[in-house]
Amino acid sequence: MSQQPPVRSTASPRARPDASMSLLTNVMDHSLDDGYAEAAARRAADGSAGLPRTLKAKLGLAACLVLAALVVTVGAAQARIAAPVLAKEREELIDRIESETADADRLEKDVDALRKSVSERQRKALEKHGGDQGELVGLLAGATEVTGPGLKLVVDDAKDTDQGGGGPRESTGFSDTGRVRDRDMQRVVNGLWQSGAEAIAINGQRLTALSAIRAAGDAILVDNKPLVPPYTVLAVGDGKELSTAFQDSADGQYLHALQENFGIRTGISQQEKVRLPAAPSLIVRTAEPKAAETGKGTS
Repeated sequence: MSQQPPVRSTASPRARPDASMSLLTNVMDHSLDDGYAEAAARRAADGSAGLPRTLKAKLGLAACLVLAALVVTVGAAQARIAAPVLAKEREELIDRIESETADADRLEKDVDALRKSVSERQRKALEKHGGDQGELVGLLAGATEVTGPGLKLVVDDAKDTDQGGGGPRESTGFSDTGRVRDRDMQRVVNGLWQSGAEAIAINGQRLTALSAIRAAGDAILVDNKPLVPPYTVLAVGDGKELSTAFQDSADGQYLHALQENFGIRTGISQQEKVRLPAAPSLIVRTAEPKAAETGKGTS
């Protein structure tokens, strides 16, 4: 009887403890997607493995921000250090300006006082040496204040004339800009003198026998003092006769032509009482007769 070989029993493999959790096991064993794994392998093979571009850009931006913060911090620190020095220099500058301004104010007061003293001495000299004509000399020189009847003449630019427009006020004749020129005021004043005015003032500026009326840019100067329109001319004299004589004179007709042709505004009225101040500064000139030379005849 044949004997069968003994059958060896093979033990079945041991089941994994986590066999029941095959899905979780697969996730743990294959945490990286196959596509990502292949891409990483290709980059490694090409030698281009490294940080992603987006990460590099973020790192670069972070570095720039850190550098900017460092610069701002250093600048702020330097500003804090320099602030006391700048504040001290500013205070010193302000003190210096205030001191210089005070000195200039004191000098200006001294000049005004000296000018007043000189004017008083000149007035006394005119009264002392004027003789019988001392009062007349003082009047013509503007050394004394004048009060009496007279007239008021107002001369102004044409309506809607822009200040500073039309060029400078210097002119030797008529102007089509509607602006009063220095030449116009010269003729007005000369016409009043010729018509019998005893004393004249323009905008409170007393005129003398040596006064000058000139123009500088947009302003008319009376004895180097700038005046702006309207120009109010006060003249002492018989108001009625003075007004009539001036309006009938060539200079009065000239002013009327300015009004008719160029819109210069004028107004004249008689005044029962006008007051003209003394001239702020006097110019006194003396003249001495020269001894006549005697010639010797020859025989």
